[in-house]
Amino acid sequence: MNIIQSIAILLPWTIWLIYWIATSKAVKATAKREGVLSRRLQAIPLVIGGVLITVPAPVAALWTPDLGSLGTVQLAGELIQLAGLGFSVWARRYLGTNWSVSVTLKEGHELVRNGPYRLVRHPIYTGCLLALVGSALINGQWFAFLGVALIFASLAYKVRVEESWLTDYFGDAYRHYRLEVSALIPGLY
Repeated sequence: MNIIQSIAILLPWTIWLIYWIATSKAVKATAKREGVLSRRLQAIPLVIGGVLITVPAPVAALWTPDLGSLGTVQLAGELIQLAGLGFSVWARRYLGTNWSVSVTLKEGHELVRNGPYRLVRHPIYTGCLLALVGSALINGQWFAFLGVALIFASLAYKVRVEESWLTDYFGDAYRHYRLEVSALIPGLY
C-alpha cells in the first residue's frame, strides 16, 4: 500500500467523520447510556481493526505516489467503500434524533422501521462494515481483512447490547421486528 491508497481510504472516511461530528448535537436527550466498561470492550477491537485497515507497512515506497497501485480491485474497493459510507449516512438521517455514538436510549425513543431500517435493523453498522470491506480491498494486504474481522466482532458485541436494550424498551414490537428483519446482513445475520 502506498500514499495514494492511504488517501483513497482516509479521504472518504474523513468526510464521513466530519458529517458525523457535525450532526452529533442534533439529537434527543439521553435517558440511559451504556457503561464505560462495555464501551471500552467495543473500542479496543475497533481501534486495532481501524489501524490494521488504514496504516500501511512502514516502507519508503509508501511515500512515493503510484497511481498504478489503484488497480481494478482497489477501484472496486473505492466504490464499495463509498456505497457503504453512503448507506450509513442514509441510515443516520432516517434514525434522526434517536441516534447516538454509544448504546443509548433517548427520551421519547422511537422504533424506526422505514428506509434502510426495513432492510436491516442496524444499517449504520452494515454501511460501515461494507465501507470497511472496501477499505480493506483498497489496502490490498491480508491484515486489513483481519481488521475488518475485529471491527465486525466489536459491532456484533454492540448489536447484542443494543438488541437487549431495545427489546426491553419496545417489548413485543421489537421482538416482532427482530423476526422480520436481519440485524446486519440481510438473510444471514
